[in-house]
Amino acid sequence: MTTRSTSSVTIRDVALRDGLQLTDGRLSTESKIALVRTLLAIGIPELEVGSMARPDLVPALADTLEVVAALDEAERDRCWVWVATPGHVRRAADAGVRRFQYCLSVTDEHNMANIGRDTATSMDALPEAIETAAAAGGAVQLCLATSFTCPISGPVDPERVLELVADPRGEGTVDVVLADTLGQAHPQQVGDLVAAAVGPAGERRIVFHGHDTWGMGVANTLAAVGAGARMVDAALGGLGGCPFAPGASGNTATEDVLFALRPDWLDPGRFHEIVAASGRMLAELGEGSRSRTSSGAHGNGRLFEWTLPVG
Repeated sequence: MTTRSTSSVTIRDVALRDGLQLTDGRLSTESKIALVRTLLAIGIPELEVGSMARPDLVPALADTLEVVAALDEAERDRCWVWVATPGHVRRAADAGVRRFQYCLSVTDEHNMANIGRDTATSMDALPEAIETAAAAGGAVQLCLATSFTCPISGPVDPERVLELVADPRGEGTVDVVLADTLGQAHPQQVGDLVAAAVGPAGERRIVFHGHDTWGMGVANTLAAVGAGARMVDAALGGLGGCPFAPGASGNTATEDVLFALRPDWLDPGRFHEIVAASGRMLAELGEGSRSRTSSGAHGNGRLFEWTLPVG
C-alpha cells in the first residue's frame, strides 16, 4: 500500500444528508442554510446538503430544493445532492443543483430495498443521468453503497465492486464513492479496495464514505487516504445511518476526521468554530455528539491549543 500526504485531501461533510436520515429531531430550513454557509466560510471544501429521495421515506430531507434555492451559484458549486434516477437529476437541475451524487448499491438485495430496482437497472440509467447533468453544466459522482458488506446478503466480493468502478456506463462521472455503509470494514480491507480501485477509476477521484459502527471510522479513513482516496466523507457529531441498513450507526465524525487529517486550511480557531457549529446543530436536533475530539475539546487540557478556550 502506498502512502501520501493527508493535508491536501478534500473532506466533505455529509451531516445535512446522511446525518439527518435517522434523527428524531428536525432542522429548520433556515438552520440548514445557515449551517451550509457557516461550514463553507470556515473552510470545509464540499458538503452534501440533501436528497431527492421520496419525502415520505426521508422526511427530514423534504426541503432539500428549498435549501438549494437559497444558495448562490458559488455555494451550490460546493454542494452535492443525492440522486438515484435521471428523473431526480432533472428535477434537481431545474432547482439549481449542479453536483449530483448518483447512488446505487453493489448488491441487488440492498439496491432493491433502498431504491426499488436491481443494480443493473440503476447502472443502465446512469448514462442518461450523466447526460442530463452535463446539459445543466453539472457533474455526477458514482456512489457505490455496500462496497464492503451488505445488511441483507453479507460480505461483498471486491471484484464485484471493481467491475462497477470500471463499467463503461460510468464514463463521464467525476468521482467514485466507495461506501462502508454498515461500518463493518477494517483498515486493511479499506486500503486494499481503495488501492485496487484507483486504476480502473482513471482520472476520477476515489471518495471514501465511512461509518463508525465498530469504532474504525477514523482508522478506515486514514487507510483510505493512504491508499489513494482524494476525498473522504464525514458528518458533524458522528450523525447518520441508513434506513435500509439495520445496525449501522453514524458516520465518522467530521471533527474527528479533521483533527486526524489536519488539512492545510485548518487551525485551532477554525476547529473551535466547527465544534461550536456542530453543537448548535445537535442541540436543535436533540442529539448528543459521538465525536471523540469534540469531547476532548471540551475537556480540561488548557495547555493544548486544540482545546476550547475558557469563557
